[in-house]
Amino acid sequence: MFKKIALLCGALACTMMTAQTPASAAGNDEQEVAAAVEKLRQVMVDPDLKTLEALTAADLSYGHSNGKVQTQAEFIDDLKTGASDFVKIALSDQTIKVDGDTAIVRHALVAETNDSGKPGNVSLKILMVWKKQHGHWQLLARQAVRFTA
Repeated sequence: MFKKIALLCGALACTMMTAQTPASAAGNDEQEVAAAVEKLRQVMVDPDLKTLEALTAADLSYGHSNGKVQTQAEFIDDLKTGASDFVKIALSDQTIKVDGDTAIVRHALVAETNDSGKPGNVSLKILMVWKKQHGHWQLLARQAVRFTA
């Protein structure tokens, strides 16, 4: 009888430990995704081409609020040439939902821009899809819609 109770308690303890692992892993993944989003925000203001390539998937689909959709190369080229020039970017109201190797990020983005030398301001609601590939998170897709700040 004692052996049965000991086995049952051991099995229950293992089950509880296993059940907690995904939650803590998901929490860690959320922190990693948040760090990747923040790094992307930084390099969009001060472009670093190698970092941009590392943070974005080769098959990136980058959607703008005007309906324009860019590839990874087009997105990076616009930042490199100044066609898309962010002076300041502030993010708020961010949520992150991780499901396995995919993460959905939503936030509000308010920015000062200087696209092709023309100063402006933009207020956007952003939806991002991040994918964990080769041990790190990469932006796979992004879509923006305008809103009034």
